[in-house]
Amino acid sequence: MSRSIDLLKHRYLKNIKENPELFIGVELEYPVVNLEGNATDVEVIKDLFHYLLSALDFTVEKVDDFGNPIQLVNPISQDAILFEVSYTTIEFAFGKVETIQEVENRFNNYMDVIQRKLGESNHAIVGCGIHPNWDKNENCPVAYPRYQMLMDYLSLSRNVTESDLHHFPEYGAFICGSQVQLDVSNSNYLRVINAFTQIEGAKAYLFANSEFSGENWDTKISRDIFWEESMHGIYTENVGVNARLFNDEADFFDYLDHSAIFTAERDGQTYYFYPIQARDYLTTPEIQAYALSGDMVLISPQEKDFETHRSYQYQDLTTRGTVEFRSVCTQPLDRTFSSAAFHLGLLVNLDKLEAYLETAPFFKEFGRDYKFLRRQFSKKKLTDEEESTIIEFSKDLLLLAEEGLVMRNKQEMSYLQPLRDKLGL
Repeated sequence: MSRSIDLLKHRYLKNIKENPELFIGVELEYPVVNLEGNATDVEVIKDLFHYLLSALDFTVEKVDDFGNPIQLVNPISQDAILFEVSYTTIEFAFGKVETIQEVENRFNNYMDVIQRKLGESNHAIVGCGIHPNWDKNENCPVAYPRYQMLMDYLSLSRNVTESDLHHFPEYGAFICGSQVQLDVSNSNYLRVINAFTQIEGAKAYLFANSEFSGENWDTKISRDIFWEESMHGIYTENVGVNARLFNDEADFFDYLDHSAIFTAERDGQTYYFYPIQARDYLTTPEIQAYALSGDMVLISPQEKDFETHRSYQYQDLTTRGTVEFRSVCTQPLDRTFSSAAFHLGLLVNLDKLEAYLETAPFFKEFGRDYKFLRRQFSKKKLTDEEESTIIEFSKDLLLLAEEGLVMRNKQEMSYLQPLRDKLGL
């Protein structure tokens, strides 16, 4: 086995348990808008973070280069409220819970306080996958090395000639997603990744919420294009829907070995460089890297650089023994938790889900190119045949998700009601 695969296995398998308890981890990203339609006033949001320290009993976990709090944490629940890449996006990252209700209760408490405070300055959090005023905001990164590196790295796309990359490298400042992490085991993590890869077409239909006004893209999920046609997507294995299902662990890690490394730390400094596939990284003699100052330096690859490896697949095996589902746009506020409930129910009902997907009529009709299906069923207008077929597929999945939630017996079925309404059930 290659050394790169050794390092990836160590990073991603070390915290997977054989029989884990099923916990839920939810991360929600939201644009903060100026209700008068102008650019978001970032000073309003910086003030909000100071205010939340006393209003919600949070403590400061991280500050920016100017000493402003940018990540707050509740010592008891381990919930964090933070800026996500820019000062115009707020993320809620909840500590792990046993039921969706626990997250919802805490989220509602935070939102009551936050919306009231923002309202004093005519600002509000909104449930959109793209910041509605993206074109008026400055779209600068938070003054913190990780975010500055990310934005500078994405801006390398301006130097990549003869490519299909889009012209919005600052997109990290204005796209927002709704992620859920669920515990997996050694024996089921690949099954989970494979099963959920197959349903991305239905998820595109059910959860699309990021149309983009800046380009004439025929999609309701511009987030996909922003990810895939950016520096993150130079290697297709690095981002988006998996191109194939995996036969076994070796096959999966071979795929991960094709994902990219693009950043490294040396002596407390953060550097970034054109992406190098993990499998080629350690044998690269030296790397032309950039400091955050813009200076160019030569660095040698080191094994410790794998410790910050991060790929951006939509079914992402994390270092915490979970699979993170990353393909859902931020949802309207009245259906914040429908995505988490959908994923949770299907995971609990995994055996039946797998059996259903083997013979699902949807695939007989449209094939099994999962990347294509995701793009096809996020289009702004579907044919009658596409519409009726995706609705039937989505209904079948929704019923399996409901069945899974009933098996859990935690009274979480009501979170699927918005999806039932959408599908006319």
